Amino acid sequence: MLRYYIIYNNLLLQSKQILIASFVMSIVFFTAGCKSHKKIPDVTKINIELSTQRFEQDFFLMDTNQLNNSIQNLFEKYPSFSIDFLYNILAADHQPDSILKAVKFFIKAYNTVYTDSKNIFDNFASTEKEIKQGFQFVKYYFPKYTLPTQLITYIGPWDAFFMLSNNAGGSGVVRTDENIMAIGLQLSMGKDYAMYKENEMQQFYPYFISRRFDKTYIPVNVLQVIIDDLYQQKTTGKSLIEQMIEAGKRVYLLDAFLPNTADSVKIGYTQNQLDACYKSEAAIWSFFISNDLLYQTEPSIVMEYMNDAPKTTAFGDASPGFIGKFTGWQIVKKWMEKNNEKTLIDLLNTPAKTIFEQAKYKP
Repeated sequence: MLRYYIIYNNLLLQSKQILIASFVMSIVFFTAGCKSHKKIPDVTKINIELSTQRFEQDFFLMDTNQLNNSIQNLFEKYPSFSIDFLYNILAADHQPDSILKAVKFFIKAYNTVYTDSKNIFDNFASTEKEIKQGFQFVKYYFPKYTLPTQLITYIGPWDAFFMLSNNAGGSGVVRTDENIMAIGLQLSMGKDYAMYKENEMQQFYPYFISRRFDKTYIPVNVLQVIIDDLYQQKTTGKSLIEQMIEAGKRVYLLDAFLPNTADSVKIGYTQNQLDACYKSEAAIWSFFISNDLLYQTEPSIVMEYMNDAPKTTAFGDASPGFIGKFTGWQIVKKWMEKNNEKTLIDLLNTPAKTIFEQAKYKP
């Protein structure tokens, strides 16, 4: 009974602040972004082996009248990824007839998507270049880490089993083995792509998610997969402030790997949302403090600030979801500024509680 009283009391306290917080966020307008004073290391001499193969082109150009031979040729060119694509992404049974049926159906159902993708991704060189530079920064900060050597683009089902089961359902990017980073182009066709606006698609990917389905986000999505591999999620049973800082660590790493990419793209907010967060940084922090939320562990409360969503209810319609990620990022930046001798490895090895206590964050 006491537990429910505490939860109710916390929610009551939050509701008293909603009008204030919503008002603060609603009056914030577009302002100039914060100037960057990053010290970006020179990584141009770091050698990275990376090439791109266009699986979707070979797949959709297969001769369906000679499908057995075509699939065999596909396996010869993409021995590892063909297995992942057919059995994990298309979820075909390990029977010849099932494979043929799944391939024929998918080619027919997604041929329009492939045709559209050819216009958007006719040249993948600039995206590969940005990813390669990101890999150079990874190698600079984590020299012992083994990076993929191949990017393989593909077109998969909207709700591909493989992507969802590997927590990549929101980007279509997945590392299928040590050497391969697979990039699902069907989730990078541009926020105005007609298919994304259909009701069925909105059930999978509502607009606050699908607006990030753009080629601009591909390098970010690729480096996020690398970060997932480098640094496992550590949030189970943790307090809100610890979860904020854990999320902040991940954004800080992404910023280090992609220093020339817009912060709004890295954190997943619109530019207006990010500007509003910086403008209201003190008010956001005050809200967490005044409502005694920092040490809250109740999932139903924590998720309001730590889940991707169209908005954070307490801060009004103009606010982004997952606002705890923004605050956690600022705390991590503060800690790193105070400890400029620390490396990214030190950051990852330092407990969130220690970072919070030492940062003395007061925006």
